[in-house]
Amino acid sequence: MTFDSADQLRSRLAEVGRIEGHRLVLEDAAKLRGDLIDDLIFGAVFEADEELRDACRWAIWAASQELGCGSASIYELYRARGRGEFPARQFTVPALNLRATAYLSAQQAFTAAMQRDAGTVIFEIAKSEMAYTDQRPAEYTAAVLAAAIKTGWPGPVFLQGDHFQFNLAKWNANHEAELEALRSLTREAVSGGFLNIDIDSSTLVDLSRPTAPDQQHVNAENTAELTRLIRQLEPDGVTISIGGEIGEVGKENSTEEELRAYLDAYRYALGTDAGGLAGIAKVSIQTGTSHGGVPLPDGTIASVKIDFDTLQRLSTVARDEYGLAGCVQHGASTLPDEAFHHFPSAGAAEIHLATGFQNIMFDQAGLPPELHREMMAWVETNCADERAPDQTQEQFVYKSRKKAIGAFKRELWTLPDAAASQIADNLRAKFGQLFDELGIRDTRALVERFVSPPRLDQPLPSALGGEARQAVSAAASVFEPDPSGE
Repeated sequence: MTFDSADQLRSRLAEVGRIEGHRLVLEDAAKLRGDLIDDLIFGAVFEADEELRDACRWAIWAASQELGCGSASIYELYRARGRGEFPARQFTVPALNLRATAYLSAQQAFTAAMQRDAGTVIFEIAKSEMAYTDQRPAEYTAAVLAAAIKTGWPGPVFLQGDHFQFNLAKWNANHEAELEALRSLTREAVSGGFLNIDIDSSTLVDLSRPTAPDQQHVNAENTAELTRLIRQLEPDGVTISIGGEIGEVGKENSTEEELRAYLDAYRYALGTDAGGLAGIAKVSIQTGTSHGGVPLPDGTIASVKIDFDTLQRLSTVARDEYGLAGCVQHGASTLPDEAFHHFPSAGAAEIHLATGFQNIMFDQAGLPPELHREMMAWVETNCADERAPDQTQEQFVYKSRKKAIGAFKRELWTLPDAAASQIADNLRAKFGQLFDELGIRDTRALVERFVSPPRLDQPLPSALGGEARQAVSAAASVFEPDPSGE
């Protein structure tokens, strides 16, 4: 439900605590974890009154701060990995893109992680996903933090902006306008609570240039430019974890020469060799995957051969020569289950997982048949221009059905109990399986050792008696389709 008025919201909050300045001092956390947190997140997502909506988001953020499950940066853990303070091939951090039913989905991830005493889980969303799933940063933050509160998650929550990607066509048309679009997205993300951000200017790599340094120059320069902005925006006492990227997913596999060329140029541009700003903590590379998998004519997914040797060699270079956590694998959630244990063995720092969770919702038991039919009909009508001439019906639907998620967001958030329970069971089982394969069991101790969750109070919103303030929001044009495939 949403709240009828600010007075009703204040009354409900008074049942679990009291507002002191910019803080919500909790007196009954158990009651908060009941119906109230469900109502707060529904209001944070669907409340039409923006002041009330923002008040719900503030309450969730403030409660997470009180309970010790607030937003945090994974930077210090990654730096420790780069310094060799724990084995680099012990585990790979899963970064989960929750496109649909983020609150329900995040609860299953937290539950599966707690069952394994795991602490190294990232929740992320890409620029393109923000558009077609209708989830901007502040909303996504609220959904994941509410899930942490609901499940009793006992530590920091890592929220990440994924694929903050430059659009090559827009870049070619107007360099400064496209850079400013990425700046505005970054401002919104940090304001919305993201303390981990992946910059993707790999789309600007020019392979027609004669040498790897020439090819990676523009990529490195723009990563450095956004790094400087992030360092200006990050809260006091926080070093936001930043990732870079050298190989656009779905293109040619990355090489050691490209990695060194990119990192050398990036460090020069940023001035890190001269004691300047803190730089990136990891680098995404290409090893043979594509986002969403490659659908065959019958709609099944083609087998993909991951170049684990490339992943291992480049991760070793990143750690041993540059002190980074290692390399990042994208586009992997549709790989066969038996592939995932290879990522820790190869020293991969992080792996991004998205489409596989979406496929569980669409293809496994749970989603009501009538809702499924309505969503597919919407795809036929609204995504017809995306159909390639050589695509079968199954290929077209598989590639485009993600676009229906935002259009049916309320329906997906208000599924019948039995349907929601079945989808939750399926997701929780998948998360658990992935967490086991990626080796993150018992990693909570490492998080407690290296990550100090910051106390970050947000200003009291106007609906609860605070001063009105201008929201930090990127223009709609920033979220127009890009080539990431996310």
